[in-house]
Amino acid sequence: MTLLFDRLLALFGSRWLEALALLFTRVTLAGVFWRSGRTKVEDGSFMTLSDTTFYLFEEEYARVPLPSELAAYMATFAEHLFPLLLVIGLATRLSALALIGMTLVIQIFVYPEAWWSVHALWIAMALHLVTRGGGGLSVDRLIRKPVA
Repeated sequence: MTLLFDRLLALFGSRWLEALALLFTRVTLAGVFWRSGRTKVEDGSFMTLSDTTFYLFEEEYARVPLPSELAAYMATFAEHLFPLLLVIGLATRLSALALIGMTLVIQIFVYPEAWWSVHALWIAMALHLVTRGGGGLSVDRLIRKPVA
């Protein structure tokens, strides 16, 4: 029984399992923000913001302390750039920090009632990436330690 327990501990502590877990976390968090970013653009375009987006930033997200048009463009750009960086694992820690910042803005100024239902989970995933980095299956790893 002790041998089985020791093998399980070795498996859970392996670099490959950690690399897969970090990849899964990166893709999951990226998916949340990417899908949100895609709702802000016109169907069939890559980055043309929709009239609905401008309306939401003027009305529903009006408490954000930035001009609504600037906030709409910044949010849309961030929700496309940082998820892409997370998926490939480039600038993982910086991207995760940026998404924490975005989540805090959403929490404080837009949907303050959504902490336990949504935002705490996003921040938990992002904090995991900030502390651990992109892992073995990331561009960050290739840059830091080139494969021989």
